[in-house]
Amino acid sequence: MITAINSSLKSPCLESLAEDSEKITPTQSYSQRTLGKATNFRLLLPTLLIGLFFLLPGHVFSQEIPFSYCPNPDQPNNIRNYLVTSAKEVTDQFLNGIETPRDWQSVREQRYQDFLEMMSLYDMPVVGERPPLNVKKTGTIQKEGYRIEKIYYESLPDLYVPANLYIPEGIKKPVPAILYVCGHADDQKVYYQGLARKFAQLGFVCLIIETVQWGEVQGDHWGTYQKGWFHWYSRGYTPGGAELWNGIRGLDLLSQLPEVDKEKLGVTGASGGGAQSWFIAAADPRVKAAAPAAGAETLEAQIQQRTIDNQCDCMVPINTYQKDFADIGALIAPRPLMIAAPNRDAIFAIESVRRLHKDISKVYTFYDAAENLSLIEADGGHGDRATLRPQIFSFFIKHLMGKQVALGKIGDIDRSAETQLSEEELRVFTQGVPKNDRTTTIQDSFIKLAQPPQIETKEQLDTYRSEVLDFLKNKTFHAFPKKPKPLDIRLEHRAKNGSTTKIRTFSFVSEQGWRLKFTIYTNLNKGKAQPVLLVLKNPGEERSDSRKFIAGADKNISIVYFEARGIGETGWTSDLQWHIRRSAAWTGRTIASMRVYDVLQCLEALRTLPGIDKQNISIAAQGEMAAVALYATLLDKNINTLIVKNPPESQNIASQPNGRGEAIEMLNCLRITDLAQVAGALLPTKFVAVGELPQTYQWTQSVYKKIQPNSFQIISGLSEWKN
Repeated sequence: MITAINSSLKSPCLESLAEDSEKITPTQSYSQRTLGKATNFRLLLPTLLIGLFFLLPGHVFSQEIPFSYCPNPDQPNNIRNYLVTSAKEVTDQFLNGIETPRDWQSVREQRYQDFLEMMSLYDMPVVGERPPLNVKKTGTIQKEGYRIEKIYYESLPDLYVPANLYIPEGIKKPVPAILYVCGHADDQKVYYQGLARKFAQLGFVCLIIETVQWGEVQGDHWGTYQKGWFHWYSRGYTPGGAELWNGIRGLDLLSQLPEVDKEKLGVTGASGGGAQSWFIAAADPRVKAAAPAAGAETLEAQIQQRTIDNQCDCMVPINTYQKDFADIGALIAPRPLMIAAPNRDAIFAIESVRRLHKDISKVYTFYDAAENLSLIEADGGHGDRATLRPQIFSFFIKHLMGKQVALGKIGDIDRSAETQLSEEELRVFTQGVPKNDRTTTIQDSFIKLAQPPQIETKEQLDTYRSEVLDFLKNKTFHAFPKKPKPLDIRLEHRAKNGSTTKIRTFSFVSEQGWRLKFTIYTNLNKGKAQPVLLVLKNPGEERSDSRKFIAGADKNISIVYFEARGIGETGWTSDLQWHIRRSAAWTGRTIASMRVYDVLQCLEALRTLPGIDKQNISIAAQGEMAAVALYATLLDKNINTLIVKNPPESQNIASQPNGRGEAIEMLNCLRITDLAQVAGALLPTKFVAVGELPQTYQWTQSVYKKIQPNSFQIISGLSEWKN
């Protein structure tokens, strides 16, 4: 029951709750409360006015209506509530506990390393010797006042980056340079040529590079967005990482040019290029000034307003450590950073961009460099608006050239037809794309995946298990609550099946916002504590599927049926699955990892009940939930037997493009292990397979055979299993 509302809160839904707080009783449902309010014209009026808003011309309203989303704390088991709340926690935790410059300096290096890791650069030579760029020039276009060199370089062996290099004429000493990173325009350097040309006319060397996704060679950014490649999360791969590396190598190239002052490098771009401008400036201290346009907003806004549904996979890191763009911007401080944003961007809400600016400014004040951070806005939708571009040019002239030039003298880019060069004229691969180019397959090799280790002894297995557990706790299950909520176990229902079986349904709190249920069938004829078989139900399964799966199990074992979040009565519609999988990952978790936590909490709840043999609990799971059971068993360390049927062969397999089907991805796990290796690491837990196993589990069987052969069994049905 709501007893008080802080008067400073401005959320419309909170204010309406405050008005009627005395009318709400604990027994009223959310729908009853809502319907009750709807009969009050005072509360209908805001709704009518909002409807009228969309019918009237925009100029009628001079003030903006603030965005708000009010997760209902009295409505548990709602995945949208949970994701919005989780995203808000990530956004709000920026600088938690950091109040002084010394506080910031004590964590900055670790945050920087975490950022590089989340950008998939852990296998890249960020520090130390890098492979040669092997720059190739395929042509030159001479224009009045500047020339364009058509080049490509190798950011990694056989990963070629097409680029145009704009060089002003008459350079007598090294000049500042701009790395321009393209956004999501299919013709890339052709579409953005006006900006590169303008920089050259202003006296900058400008390198404009194409992305992996578009341009002369078209690779993949839209793995989870369009193709069902949710295993990218398991790999720890973001295409933004490949783009970031290509950008860093572009800075390498600029630094080697005799025309360039390598101490005065800047980066800019719009949309996808805007996001990359944040990433490159945060990752590479050689960038002395950055001006990202229309490329970022808070995580809270992305999930709350579902703008994530329109975002490319390249726009965010693998969010292992649950960070936001403010954390990225903080790494740029105290270097000059200009955030450019349209105020009607459908992808990045201006309110959230203003929040980023406000949050990042706190770090700039630590350096006494508040003047180096700015936010500029323009009327209009997504893109680098005409009113923003002159300010961006002025920004770089000031910070890289040390000059103050009036905006009127700078002007905007020239888009006239006579100045535009064609795609063919700017083409780099004039003789065709190199046959060994990795652009279209870079997602398969950018991350080094773990290979099954050679295990011969128990000591080797113990070492491997310890390494896997340390990795998983830090980099796969980092989002697990640091302080678990009280289980608050409740008996929801009880019954008897004749004179032999007692049936009880319990609920418990797995995590804030989730109250889950399990039902336990206990043999009344056995007086002492009973062994337990915990059966994990699958999403969308038929009523009898789990019962058929365990048919024939020992009658002296208590059977527990458990539905983790998203299964059974806490399920969500299949059309929401795509959104949930992407949103969960962007908040540092996955559907599968959340269910692992649910199983662990269910085990804790079971162990509190009387009549349970706490040292003799086994788990049974099939299909999708077999992957969850494997990890939960490994983390729990106290499971007697794991029984699986039709387990997935690997987490390195694609899903359905619409996001439906098995959701078994877990952040970064393939960097250290895979399902068959998790199964092998379960020893001394017994491993039982019902029916055939995928070929990948031959490694599992081999490990058990060498160390504890009697603990591995393949059976045709549970009647063959003896606990």
